Amino acid sequence: MNSNDLTLLTDLYELTMMQGYHLTGLENKVVVFDLFYRKNPCDNGYAIAAGLQQAIEYITNLHFSSEDIAYLESLGLFSKDFISYLSTFRFTGEIYAIPEGTVVFPQEPLMRIKAPIMEAQLIETALLNIINHQSLIATKAARVVWAAQGDPIMEFGLRRAQGPDAGTLGARAAVIGGCCGTSNVLTGKLFDVPVKGTHAHSWVMSFPDELTAFREYAKLFPNACTLLVDTYNTLESGVPNAITVFREMREAGIPLKNYGIRLDSGDLAYLSKQAKKMLEDAGFPDAVISASSDLDEYLIASLKLQEAKIGLWGVGTKLITSDDCPAFGGVYKLAAESTENGEFIPKIKLSNNTEKVTNPGIKKVVRIYDKATGKIKADLIALDDEVFDESKPLTLFDDSAKWKRMTLPAGSFTIRELLVPIFIDGKCVYESPKVMDIQAYCNKEKDTLWDEHKRLDNPHIVPVDLSEKLSILKANLIEEISKLKQ
Repeated sequence: MNSNDLTLLTDLYELTMMQGYHLTGLENKVVVFDLFYRKNPCDNGYAIAAGLQQAIEYITNLHFSSEDIAYLESLGLFSKDFISYLSTFRFTGEIYAIPEGTVVFPQEPLMRIKAPIMEAQLIETALLNIINHQSLIATKAARVVWAAQGDPIMEFGLRRAQGPDAGTLGARAAVIGGCCGTSNVLTGKLFDVPVKGTHAHSWVMSFPDELTAFREYAKLFPNACTLLVDTYNTLESGVPNAITVFREMREAGIPLKNYGIRLDSGDLAYLSKQAKKMLEDAGFPDAVISASSDLDEYLIASLKLQEAKIGLWGVGTKLITSDDCPAFGGVYKLAAESTENGEFIPKIKLSNNTEKVTNPGIKKVVRIYDKATGKIKADLIALDDEVFDESKPLTLFDDSAKWKRMTLPAGSFTIRELLVPIFIDGKCVYESPKVMDIQAYCNKEKDTLWDEHKRLDNPHIVPVDLSEKLSILKANLIEEISKLKQ
């Protein structure tokens, strides 16, 4: 988990290609790669960009240690000249990226890397690993948060995550996506996010009886007394014993704040309604009923429809693993390369699968907002040198179906470019915000979407179009390649 140790976090073929570039005299060729994804996870209407801070740390610390060099030499694959090159390796290029917490869509470059080809090639695997994972979990968290309709969501999936990194950085991403806190203490320490928790069934089972267990817990944590009530019998034992303890606390003059019960099994809708009535009848209407038990966005949405009396949701396994969609699908593709005179020529990858045909050239992402509502109208992938004027009409079209067009009247929209400079000449020029600040930004980002874009099933899709200039360039390159095949 130490960012200083990630240089060899790469696929072997990145290194073998680097040696190939080195031996064929291409090491100084400057290229442009795009990191993007092709499909929203979970069939969602959008994704949340995350992981940039860890990507920055990786690039900043990128170097081959003496131990790394010794290991690579032991493989017998690399020349002495290439090994010598690696011993002084540093990233010297340029990276632009979309800030963490931003709402993003398929095909948009989340990162744009311009660097000598050997440098750009090496960092492919690690960047994809970092950005793919955290963007996936942040997006899943955003779905869960939306399903809860304003109720707080606590992340506590560490014990089910695929390893320490996934649990710790996944919790970070979940907080970016909207979770109010995490049970992961290491995430709390590293990223200054709220840590929350109650107690396990083993606490209750470790005492002679449930009431004693609750009393002891209340003594230890009077200002955060949430009692797990389903160890033996939720309604006949757990809730009545919790009420007894709350009464004793009140009679002892202990302020009742941040208190309540947790349900972890059974019919959560029925049990929460019954528990709520029992708590209200006993004089504790503000006691928070929290729930866990393999929750995800669909179950939470269902329980909300059933008017379950749950005010705090603990979501673990299905959030931290993104259970129904375990991969984000980000890719890293060559978009342009320099010539001897320093000009860049666009590159394109063709495929029998239309969605795998890449967008060529050095590009930017332009977000277009409806001026009256502040909602996203569309995104435009354009060439980096293009200029758009809010005081003039703007026509957008679907590149795969050009008859689908809309013209936005002058003055009816605002424009924002999403890619910002992160590294210039190998030096970081960007300061990552704190995680809770990224969360606040992400919440504002989600507010730029209509509810139709956020619904769990069959969401309305925000248009992501190509500029006319980029569309023509792409069509011309496809035609040129087609002629070469004849």
